[in-house]
Amino acid sequence: MTELGEFFARYPRCALAFSGGTDSALLLYEARRLGADVRAYFVRGPFQPRFELEDARRLAAELGAELSVLELDVLSLPEVAKNGPDRCYHCKRAIFSAIARRAAADGYGVVIDGTNASDRSDDRPGMRAMGELGVLSPLRICGISKRRVRELSREAGLFTAEKPSYACLATRIPTGVAITRGALERVERAEDALRALGFSDLRVRLAGDSARLELPEGQLALAAELRGEILSALKPMFGHVVLDLDGRKNTD
Repeated sequence: MTELGEFFARYPRCALAFSGGTDSALLLYEARRLGADVRAYFVRGPFQPRFELEDARRLAAELGAELSVLELDVLSLPEVAKNGPDRCYHCKRAIFSAIARRAAADGYGVVIDGTNASDRSDDRPGMRAMGELGVLSPLRICGISKRRVRELSREAGLFTAEKPSYACLATRIPTGVAITRGALERVERAEDALRALGFSDLRVRLAGDSARLELPEGQLALAAELRGEILSALKPMFGHVVLDLDGRKNTD
């Protein structure tokens, strides 16, 4: 199995698609520890919540790494805005193409990302887009699972070690329903409000004018206890607020 040291010896100068999440955070840390010249690129657009950029900036500062923030309005792409089953493919292709163009201008010819060995690739259109563009995934190549990513992150003292996985805001809108900025903003405000009430690893999914809350099973009792506060925070934004009693599973 290839080790990260071997990978960065082979590719000592890389552009990292940096989300501020657990996987790309560890990859940036390891690249710097191993002496590789890796620059982080964060693509800011309507699908990324503010806290992701804040986390990316915080981590880059703590590691002394350079972070470039690129602006990209993926909603300007009809294939993305109409939210068909291939939305993720077109979105990822646009994002990684933007990173590749900027990275090439900065002198970085190899683009890497934080996909790990636990991530499925057989049914993810976004993975297909990255494959077509030649994006490399060192964690996956080296067989590093999500569990191992968290273990290594704890050992390194990274604040992202226990950060829940987070899918972009577009995943909160049913496939086939056109995505609007207003819908994305409502989702982000609702999820921010729930986090302020003490919830974590959550999703607020839209269904017409309704919001369906998906919380981890261990937080359902807290939701019942804070029913009034939840309704007070969310009812101004949605006609109905419902709670999924099955509890949230770690999929999107």
